[in-house]
Amino acid sequence: MAFDVIVIGSGFGGAITSCRLQQKGYRVLVLERGRRWDKTNFPRGPEDAWVWDSDKPEHCNGWLELRTFPHMSVAVGAAVGGGSLIYANISREAPRWRFAKGWPPEITYDELKPHYDTVKAFMNVREVPDNQWTPRMRLMKEGAEKVGLGDRFRKLELAVTFDEAFTYDDLAKGAAASRSSLNAHGAEQGTCVHLGNCDIGCDVHAKNTLDRNYLFVAEKAGAEVRALTIVTNIEPLAGGGYRVSFDRLENGARIAGSETAKLVIVAAGSLGSTELLLRCRDVTGSLPNLSGFLGRDWSSNGDFLTPAFYASRDCSPTVGPTIASAIDLYDGDADATFWIQDGGLPNLTRDYLDRMRADPATGFETKALLESMQWLLRRDDPLKGVMPWFAQGVDAANGVLTLGPRSAVDPRLRLCLDWEIERSKEVIDAIVSMHKRLSYATNGEPLVPPTWTLFKNLITPHPLGGCNMGVDVATGVVDHAGRVFGYPGLYVADGAIVPEALGVNPSRTIGALAERIASLIP
Repeated sequence: MAFDVIVIGSGFGGAITSCRLQQKGYRVLVLERGRRWDKTNFPRGPEDAWVWDSDKPEHCNGWLELRTFPHMSVAVGAAVGGGSLIYANISREAPRWRFAKGWPPEITYDELKPHYDTVKAFMNVREVPDNQWTPRMRLMKEGAEKVGLGDRFRKLELAVTFDEAFTYDDLAKGAAASRSSLNAHGAEQGTCVHLGNCDIGCDVHAKNTLDRNYLFVAEKAGAEVRALTIVTNIEPLAGGGYRVSFDRLENGARIAGSETAKLVIVAAGSLGSTELLLRCRDVTGSLPNLSGFLGRDWSSNGDFLTPAFYASRDCSPTVGPTIASAIDLYDGDADATFWIQDGGLPNLTRDYLDRMRADPATGFETKALLESMQWLLRRDDPLKGVMPWFAQGVDAANGVLTLGPRSAVDPRLRLCLDWEIERSKEVIDAIVSMHKRLSYATNGEPLVPPTWTLFKNLITPHPLGGCNMGVDVATGVVDHAGRVFGYPGLYVADGAIVPEALGVNPSRTIGALAERIASLIP
């Protein structure tokens, strides 16, 4: 076989396992559906490649895919480096008490702690320097104090390269204020100058994305990474190992190919890994003995955002790291089911609203949205007074992913999500209540999104579950080491294996699980 290991996906699970196994001497191939992105080709204008379309990826293979289901939409990145290119940099351990139930007994906070520390060090995680607090951080601290939660305010650890010498006096210099150097792994990075584009590609590479650390080290050690490659099937071989079939996207066409390896690690994300294995079990029949638990107990991780508007306050959501602080309500109390964060918006949003303000044809579908946006568009800086209060919470984790026909007239199978919103409504309502409380306490006017108040629809960038860890084939798809029940040499190592909502940003937990999985492979 040309390779010892094929890794499907290059996000936190795929990048970390590929790096560690290549360092152990395995010959590693990484297959990634997305492009290679950097500051020379990040999408910026309306005409750029923003959208990934799973129905026609040969023509539409851009930055972000939005998967839409009843009551739930899921934002998924498409890139070498996976979700690390679109996430808000937050690197947080899950609270100890989140491992008290729902996990295999081998997975505890103490078991993961060394791996948490390894991810933190390898990705150069740290807090925003004290001389660089954003206006939203100050608003968060003020809000926490005014509602009696001052002791719960926290600066967050971020996977960002900061320069202690930077001050807001340098903000007018833009990208020119960033200082470039080689990081500890030999990859070039700049320092953060608070440009606000964390979620759409950092203009100076201050964001410590996986292509600047784990993947960079893997490739330097000899791993091969193939971009724009969509895996279509995994088939066991008679003599051991697996054949992985895929389509390469080239010049508007899909070109079929395959490779073989002794080990296969599926790390295409919660939706991607689950859909691939569902197709292998239920469509191609190549993995017929996969657990009947496949697709169950999916979670949105309780994400919710409420914008608040301030008539005379500078919130500057387009300046600084997208999220940098939190009001941490987790302390082991089962009634504490969420935490609050200071959300942000790309500065591209401000530019877009400026263009809308100049367009007399601008219009909106709902009255509430129309009124709020008209208020914004009358301002010189249309987003200056907006605070995007954000949160994650412990939802019911009761989603079920399956394959079903696209419509009554289109029998082609697509990924479907059955999401019972009622069981998660309590935590979302509690988040909304706290967002309102913080807004009013700081003289803001919250606008709960009509998508929730009218339709009970949610959106998440933090999908979890679908290929859950369990103690046996009846309770999960993989064991505590990521090994797929019934298929030696086949692993899953990404957010799909997380069996419960974490209620905090999941990247470091996914990374710690991947470090542990790689450490258990001889």
